[in-house]
Amino acid sequence: MSGGAGREPVFPTRQSLGAMKSKLKGAQMGHDLLKRKSEALTKRFREILKRIDEAKRKMGRVMQLAAFSLAEVTYAVGGDISYQVQESAKNARFRVRTKQENVSGVFLPAFESFTEEENNDFAMTGLGKGGQQVQRCRETFSRAVETLVELASLQTAFVILDEVIKTVNRRVNAIEHVIIPRTENTISYINSELDEMDREEFFRLKKVKGIKEKAQAEEQAEHDRKKYGKAQSDKENDGDKSGPKDMLGHEEDQDVIF
Repeated sequence: MSGGAGREPVFPTRQSLGAMKSKLKGAQMGHDLLKRKSEALTKRFREILKRIDEAKRKMGRVMQLAAFSLAEVTYAVGGDISYQVQESAKNARFRVRTKQENVSGVFLPAFESFTEEENNDFAMTGLGKGGQQVQRCRETFSRAVETLVELASLQTAFVILDEVIKTVNRRVNAIEHVIIPRTENTISYINSELDEMDREEFFRLKKVKGIKEKAQAEEQAEHDRKKYGKAQSDKENDGDKSGPKDMLGHEEDQDVIF
């Protein structure tokens, strides 16, 4: 028997061979599906990575503009208006909703920002002076928050995809380098053992056939010898019975007619 390293601990039978072939086929199909899934996720991962880079660059520009707008408001109003903003804010005007996106069986959260127009708690801010700068600063910071929400959505999807891709790649590698070779080694082992069993069975049948033929030949030879001996004995007995006649015997002669 072969060693047990690198193969499944199975008994070499036809049924085990069929089960191993089915397992190998399933492993190959699973490997192909996981490979395609990994490729699709990797493609989306690269797209998200590119969008993250663009969003970060955009975030830098927008925050720069927002800082300049805030400086303009401070100069136009003549002081800090943060306390006025805090006092005026009653309800959130800028809101975020979430949804899910399915990418090859992986659900990625996506954040979407929207604005409720009916809530406008800053209508009176900057009424005395600097109203235009305040309005422009509010719009600039709104765009900054929108960019921040977009960046947060991309970053979340990036982290989730990174973990999923690592998991899928580990499964692909395990199937490709462990399960499939192990199953193939098991199939080779079962085939070799079945071939060895077939050779042993053929040799055994051949040996049994030879023994039977030898026994039949000996029996036939013995039968022929006995038959020949009996024939010789019968021949000798027939020879003794048909010996020369005694002319002086008491046997009567047949009449001769002239």
